Amino acid sequence: MQPYPTSENFPVPPGPAQTSQAQPGWGPPVTMPPRGLSPYGRPARHSWEIPLLVIVVVVTALLYVTSTLLIVFGVLNQLVLIVLFAPVIVYFGRGMLYAGQRLNGVQMSPTQFPDGYRLVQEAAARFGMTQVPDAYVVLGNGQINAFASGHGFRRFVVVYSDLFEVGGEAREPDALAFIIGHEVGHIAAGHLSYWRQLGMFAGQFLPILGTSLIRSQEYTADNHGFCNRPAGVPGAMGTLGAGKYLNRLVGFDELADRSMRERGFFVWLVNATSSHPVLTWRANALRDRSRHGKLFWHPDPPQQPTYNQPYLQ
Repeated sequence: MQPYPTSENFPVPPGPAQTSQAQPGWGPPVTMPPRGLSPYGRPARHSWEIPLLVIVVVVTALLYVTSTLLIVFGVLNQLVLIVLFAPVIVYFGRGMLYAGQRLNGVQMSPTQFPDGYRLVQEAAARFGMTQVPDAYVVLGNGQINAFASGHGFRRFVVVYSDLFEVGGEAREPDALAFIIGHEVGHIAAGHLSYWRQLGMFAGQFLPILGTSLIRSQEYTADNHGFCNRPAGVPGAMGTLGAGKYLNRLVGFDELADRSMRERGFFVWLVNATSSHPVLTWRANALRDRSRHGKLFWHPDPPQQPTYNQPYLQ
């Protein structure tokens, strides 16, 4: 197995200025690179994301219609009320979450966590976003986590403070860049719009199907993180597996190789009911860029190393 490449193996991806349409009279237009799994073009959406999203949205619509009919026929219970008030629940939940970060978080800026602020700016530019999301640091108390969300027209990223111990100069700044690219990728991929989250409301009541949709979104966000900083993948996976102090003891290739050996019904069940790709499968997907990450069945041996082949579809 060829080891995972370092940052020296990856040329700088084309920025927005290199991929935008040229002005008339200044030569032929430069076409946008296709979406793919390499770090050179635009990040691809996981192949299962849209089909699963359509199914969940249809189920949500049917659930809403059914709840309305039950009210008409005089049937009233807690589940019916939750479904009918879903638009309000989602709206207020998003608003409260955003307000909490604005009141309690430390907002990244050129003077507060400037490295994180720069990484958010770079990720937004890498994905061609017209508006840079707000970014906040909150107290981690030993937890390794980050997330993205939104309210109204605003989008924001929250990074737990412990991740900056990973991203400091003495540790793994590339890992922090990958994680921030992953979270900004959720925003760039449209995962955080109000209407999308409302349409996915029934997903929480659908075993396996709902979690599979969320896992596919996580794979999509990983594709964004990979395009943003591919060299940060081993450090990020090591941090998720062993924490901020022992991440360098994790062998990334050993972690990815185990995804092909660990099999069985309960292995399948743990993955199927997880909202995030299990770590070994996730590492395998980030190493094998010839295909999308496995959603339901364990990964197969890679066809060939693909990180030197740009613009893979």
